[in-house]
Amino acid sequence: MQTEYLPNIISVFNQYRTLAKLTIFQLDEDDFFYKPDSESNSVAIIMRHVAGNMISRRTNFLTTDGEKPDHNRDVDFEQGYLAMRKLMHHWEHGWQVFINKLQSLKPNDLQKTIYIRSKAHSVMEAINRQLAHYSYHIGQMVFLTKHIKNIDTMAFGRKSLSIPKGKSQDFNNEKMGK
Repeated sequence: MQTEYLPNIISVFNQYRTLAKLTIFQLDEDDFFYKPDSESNSVAIIMRHVAGNMISRRTNFLTTDGEKPDHNRDVDFEQGYLAMRKLMHHWEHGWQVFINKLQSLKPNDLQKTIYIRSKAHSVMEAINRQLAHYSYHIGQMVFLTKHIKNIDTMAFGRKSLSIPKGKSQDFNNEKMGK
């Protein structure tokens, strides 16, 4: 199972990365900074937070606590304007650090103990925790983008990001070759 886990989990993370990328392509620069209310996060804030988390959690993660002293999580959630070029670079760098570290793991690393905020986790447990965390935030990005663009089903070209309302049967028939 441990041998199959790593390629599978990397594939799942890459699916979420693609969903985020397709979502980002729907937005104009101003859209990245839209917040529905003062307590909500913008897509830009979510991206900055996720990228910062990826870098912090995966830098020297087998030997140091995942919450690095140079990562100020609270700053991730400040609305301040971050130039799009810099935001996209930070986002891509976070994914690169994260995926590269996952690809470097060996099956026997999964049972090793690491620390996040001084709390012990197995590497597998920490990866699962990150999957839940990142999928949550990418879902927020998709939801915000649908709200911003006032669209029912987001599409990139002709490819839907999800099954459109009322189209489940069409999707099932297509999968079954009907």
